[in-house]
Amino acid sequence: KALNERYMDVGQKCSLAYVLHTSGTTGTPKIVRVPHKCIVPNIHHLKSIFEVTQDDMLFLASPLTFDPSVVELFIALTSGASILVVPNTVKMMPLELSAALFRHHHVTVLQATPTLLRRFGAHIIKSTVLSADTSLRVLALGGETFPILSLLKSWKHQENRTSIFNLYGITEVSSWATCYKIPEEVFSADFRTDFSVPLGSPLLGTTVEVRDDNGSAVLEGEGQVFIGGEERICFLDDEITVPPGTMRETGDFVRVQNAQMVFLGRKDNQIKRHGKRFNIECLQQAAEDLCQVEACAVTWYQQEKLILFVVPSGDLEERETLQELQKCLPAHAIPDELVRIKSLPLTSHGKVDISELNKIYHNHLNSRRRDSKLNGAEELWERLQYLWKSVLGFLGDSSGISRDAVFLHSGGDSLKALQFCDEIEMLVGRAVPGLLEVILSRTIEQVYTHILKTVFPDEDQLINNDNALKRKLSGNNGEEIHGKYGKLKSERNLEVVPGLISFLALSRGNHFLSMNFTKSLMQPHNTAQVRKNRILTVTNNANKTDWSSVQQLQAECSHVTTAELTLCIRWKSNTRKCVDASPLVIIPFKDEISASVYVGSHSHTMQAIDLDLGEIKWEKTLGDRIESSACISRCGNFVIVGCYDGLVYVLQSSDGETHWTFVTEDTVKSSAVVDPSSGLVYIGSHDQHLYALDIYKKVCIWKLHCEGGAVFSSPCLSSFPHHVYVATLGGLLLAVNPVTGNKIWKSFLGKPLFSSPHCNEKCVCIGCVDGNLYCYTHSGEKVWQFPTNGPVFSSPCISTSTKQEIFFGSHDRFIYCCNTEGNLLWKFEGTSSVYGTPFVFQSDDLKNKILLAAVSTDGTVWILNAKSGTAEGVAKLPGEVFSSPVVWGRKLVVGCRNDYVYCLDLCIMGEKEQQGC
Repeated sequence: KALNERYMDVGQKCSLAYVLHTSGTTGTPKIVRVPHKCIVPNIHHLKSIFEVTQDDMLFLASPLTFDPSVVELFIALTSGASILVVPNTVKMMPLELSAALFRHHHVTVLQATPTLLRRFGAHIIKSTVLSADTSLRVLALGGETFPILSLLKSWKHQENRTSIFNLYGITEVSSWATCYKIPEEVFSADFRTDFSVPLGSPLLGTTVEVRDDNGSAVLEGEGQVFIGGEERICFLDDEITVPPGTMRETGDFVRVQNAQMVFLGRKDNQIKRHGKRFNIECLQQAAEDLCQVEACAVTWYQQEKLILFVVPSGDLEERETLQELQKCLPAHAIPDELVRIKSLPLTSHGKVDISELNKIYHNHLNSRRRDSKLNGAEELWERLQYLWKSVLGFLGDSSGISRDAVFLHSGGDSLKALQFCDEIEMLVGRAVPGLLEVILSRTIEQVYTHILKTVFPDEDQLINNDNALKRKLSGNNGEEIHGKYGKLKSERNLEVVPGLISFLALSRGNHFLSMNFTKSLMQPHNTAQVRKNRILTVTNNANKTDWSSVQQLQAECSHVTTAELTLCIRWKSNTRKCVDASPLVIIPFKDEISASVYVGSHSHTMQAIDLDLGEIKWEKTLGDRIESSACISRCGNFVIVGCYDGLVYVLQSSDGETHWTFVTEDTVKSSAVVDPSSGLVYIGSHDQHLYALDIYKKVCIWKLHCEGGAVFSSPCLSSFPHHVYVATLGGLLLAVNPVTGNKIWKSFLGKPLFSSPHCNEKCVCIGCVDGNLYCYTHSGEKVWQFPTNGPVFSSPCISTSTKQEIFFGSHDRFIYCCNTEGNLLWKFEGTSSVYGTPFVFQSDDLKNKILLAAVSTDGTVWILNAKSGTAEGVAKLPGEVFSSPVVWGRKLVVGCRNDYVYCLDLCIMGEKEQQGC
């Protein structure tokens, strides 16, 4: 009993909460047995600091072998909050992870190591994690040195309201010991630049001391941190009893200034070089402050060479980088060598893996000693197989590798995938965009094909069933590669389908394209014609509605009985995941060919659906989620769509087979537009470029870097003058020469542009996050701006009936109609924010009224009188809607986040009873 009064005993009943091993990255690995009394104060205090409630969504960023996971789990459990768990492979893919956290599940609390945060990359951190409209309330960084303030400020949008915390602690005293909330004023432009983020105040029940080499307390100056407390004690290795109040040595050195501790570095990171002693973290912090460095790490290789590993943020010149470091560091802190890497390797705990970095440098040295120049694609295939076996540990296996082998299914994991990626890029001597994602999700043959576009862009490479290689030179067929962007091999050796298809294409915002007409196609028996004013006039003489296929809306889709129009579901098509893309409707001018709807979804699939019957004509699985809306080629034989995997897919409109895929360096959410005169396709990418593609020659004609951010919105083409307009998330609106790719004019709006520009002969209009609709002349002069009370994500729809009305929606729930002078004509209040683009239409069957279709994000479909703004009909879909509606005659097609594409029939009151709707 006396012993128990003086000591904490590991044998006490119900004493231990859990047992784990330290990783050994910051010292000798230990077994740590953690009592309940030691960890519970962490959970209670951090729950209070983060103000976690049942409405929060936490991300389980840490593996269960890393003690912060206990804090994440039990903060969620004790507050009734939700916790999100994702596969490790998703954690390796920044785009997939950011989409899961912030688009699908709206994570509000994220606790992570700084390195794990950096894996997103600066672009995703700025545009998603710490954006103005992020779902993230709390970002708590710990486990490693906190990022320097200038870097953090560059990541954080000026309107972002995420609370950011610096956590510090050691596993030997169960997770976190101190916490510091970064004050908001730190992020202001005029705040002093020399501010060092302190470790913060001790958490509940925790004692923190700083001692010098003699063990004396340091109240001002430098010393080592010790952590403990009466009950904040764990049992290490073979310890059976521990005295209460025991203080554990951390190995971390700090400077105490004004009662605050500022981290200096770890004891084992102090080195003596050129007769001087310094901490290698000083070099890392200085390198992080350089604009050309996205992330970095430092190793003291074999206690002989100081190596700086850099993930570049753009073009990085080694000499210039070293010169920049010499300006802010003493000579003994300048690295011996700078090594470019694709991403920082992580331990399972999300920290930088120093042993992997040393392996990378070892391989780097070996690659110098051998001539790594590839003598052709055949040698690439052979070396790729060798590296595959080497990384997976199969070098003793003499059997061949199946071309269908998938890395993760062959014994690989995320860390080995990183190693494989680094080995390949070291072999080819350059970065291969998108390679890691391909390794994680595709076959070895597809990995090989993906590499070819960078290494041998002028050749088609094929592997036959015997895994032998055949080379086919492209010859003088006009397939010229522009820059480093080339073509990927088609899935099949397809020829362009001969002949032209005569059609009418309808897409969001009243964009339509009528192609390949002859006199015979415009006879009176046809069901459609396009008026000179571009309002569609449709009769149903040749295509009466099949009322037997119409379903009652009932719970799924309710309509307002006082309105003149009712909306009934004609059909719905299950895409298996959210449909954010807007439909493309193609009306062929041949009676024997039925009209089609083309639309993609988050399930990675592209569907072609019969417009009348709702039957799926074909379905094609692409490499990732599809949010881009499709467009049709000039000949009518192909549909073009962008994808989250960074590819632009050109698919045969008849059967969905791949004709060509073009690679960009980031997600493609932008929708393509085709030039009816040249047939060129224009599309933007999150890699900040606009591309002009010749899909027949399978080449990129030109690419334009749109300084100012990713291209989310869709390009807009003007015939007179011949301009293509493009907008960026950085707030830039550009007018570009469609033939040369040269900039004609640009305007900086200051806030992100999610809206797509639309134009007529007189002006160009675009909505902005600042709540305004802007109008420009074709020469770049801003004519007016129309204010709303919320951000404008909706693209404007410019009426072509009188050329006077502009329709658009806002986050403030209103649908607006203004004239081309910027004066309000009417506004209609919906039930929630309006993201989608309205659609103006006219039908003889609907009393020839000019109507407007618009959709609120809560799923409400509105049919308004385009002249007065009064409601003519309304329906409610069973899910959120970010898609824009497209109308043909009586049929309205729109995507929904309940996984379905809907086709709604519009009926005049009275017809409902007659037809049985």
